[in-house]
Amino acid sequence: MPETVTDMLSRRVKLSNGLSIPQIQLGLYMMSGPETTRAVRWALGVGYRGFDSAQWYYNEREAGQAILSFLSSPENTAGLTREDVHFTSKLRDNSTNYDAVRASIRKSVKECGLGYIDLFLLHSPLGGREARLTSWKAVEDAVLAGEVKMAGVSNYGVKHIEELMAAQPKVEPVVNQIECHPFNTQTEIRAACEKYGIVIEAYAPLARGMRMRHPTLGQVAKKYGVTPAQVLVRWSVQKGFVTLPKSTKKERLVENADVGGFELAEEDMKRLDGLDEKLVTDW
Repeated sequence: MPETVTDMLSRRVKLSNGLSIPQIQLGLYMMSGPETTRAVRWALGVGYRGFDSAQWYYNEREAGQAILSFLSSPENTAGLTREDVHFTSKLRDNSTNYDAVRASIRKSVKECGLGYIDLFLLHSPLGGREARLTSWKAVEDAVLAGEVKMAGVSNYGVKHIEELMAAQPKVEPVVNQIECHPFNTQTEIRAACEKYGIVIEAYAPLARGMRMRHPTLGQVAKKYGVTPAQVLVRWSVQKGFVTLPKSTKKERLVENADVGGFELAEEDMKRLDGLDEKLVTDW
């Protein structure tokens, strides 16, 4: 039985801590304040339940306000509450100053206005070992204080994952958010994360539109009667990733989640895996 857009947006991925998060979420990267406000409200209306922001995106406030505004509006016909919406943010800069990081996390919680942040990530491994581990300690303590529900990392390579896990953290990372799509499959990092039960969150799952005209992608899309973007999201879903397609257009928000009517055959998954060229669209 084909899954509807609502079905797909209801899908959740179980984490190592026993909790779960929406599998398809809206990425808010490079969205202006007004774009964020519009996109978040549209997304909630069509069924999205997860939103990925960051201090560096400068739209935590708009995202939070849009969520709260929707929840209290007549548009909220499903009777959603704050607990039904998953909100992620990230630390802009790692630091050896523990107090500065704790203050920065609290500022994000205040900025979004949601009372707490569901998932808070170290945005990158930059800054060196001491800064990474000090920053992680601050995130752990934010979790223990209830300011943040879950902790994770972003853009971490194999050595960074190993370093963090060797430190025997009190709170273990539940996700590593990395660029991942058929043109950059990240097999080594994925294997390191799998070893520790860390879920992959795939940002730029559409490769920022850079390969939409690739002939193989086009052939696979034609075979299933879908768009190249839908093939890319479906690939990510079938890999078991949490995927973060971004769009500021309402029709694209729906299209990106409308991937329940087909399943990529194993041969097509392998064809797509074979497109890996280590393409980096950011960082």
